[in-house]
Amino acid sequence: MNILLFDSGMGGLSIYQEVRRRLPEHRYDYLFDNAFFPYGEQPEHIIVERCCSLITQLVHERQIDLVVIACNTASTITLPALRAALSIPVVGVVPAIKPAAMLTQNRCIGLLATPATVQRPYTSQLIAQFAAHCQVLKLGVTELVIQAERKMAGYAVDELAIRHALQPLTDHSLPPDTLVLGCTHFPLLKEEIYRIMPGVQLVDSGAAIAKRVATLLPHMATTITDTINGQAYCTLLDQDAHKKSRILIEYGFHSLQLFELMN
Repeated sequence: MNILLFDSGMGGLSIYQEVRRRLPEHRYDYLFDNAFFPYGEQPEHIIVERCCSLITQLVHERQIDLVVIACNTASTITLPALRAALSIPVVGVVPAIKPAAMLTQNRCIGLLATPATVQRPYTSQLIAQFAAHCQVLKLGVTELVIQAERKMAGYAVDELAIRHALQPLTDHSLPPDTLVLGCTHFPLLKEEIYRIMPGVQLVDSGAAIAKRVATLLPHMATTITDTINGQAYCTLLDQDAHKKSRILIEYGFHSLQLFELMN
């Protein structure tokens, strides 16, 4: 089976790792729309248009069987339009509020996400449904997305910038004991976050998404090999993208190619 993972940048690799770990017998393609990165600062209609156009074209070209929108911002905005445009399953990512509410001991949860995800009504609905008994500190930051991209390109991470971004949580009168990583970029910075918030429980959606994908794909009695190489695509093949190609190959993709929309 052919699975496509989509994000605005490299954050979707955190979801890809979990899905491939659970389902190693499939082929995986990865598409990131770095020409419009970061999505958290783009108008909603632009995100919907970009996601639908890029994904539907690649689905047809690569005979994709299932799509994972490995981006919280895109998931909360584009899923209805994508599901209407495609006849294959489309899996989205949502902040892991429910498991965090079950894990917290002090009933204070931090939600770390992009400004767009923090402000979405869907996020408020998740909190009301699963964490009404908790204090949820919502923090929308773009800086951590940028730092995660820098890390994946091989640049030094500015840990002081990360510390400053997290300060509203660390300086709170009741610091959260559980932190929801509500952006797929943020698991790429787990080590840095742990150093700044020692003892905090980090919760992301990777394992839940992998479980969901497994339920949607038919069982395949396939001999598992070391790797089934798929292809990585970007929408802007600049110097940073070339630097990231090394990481993508390490993650198991054959190479990085420019993906251009057809008129």
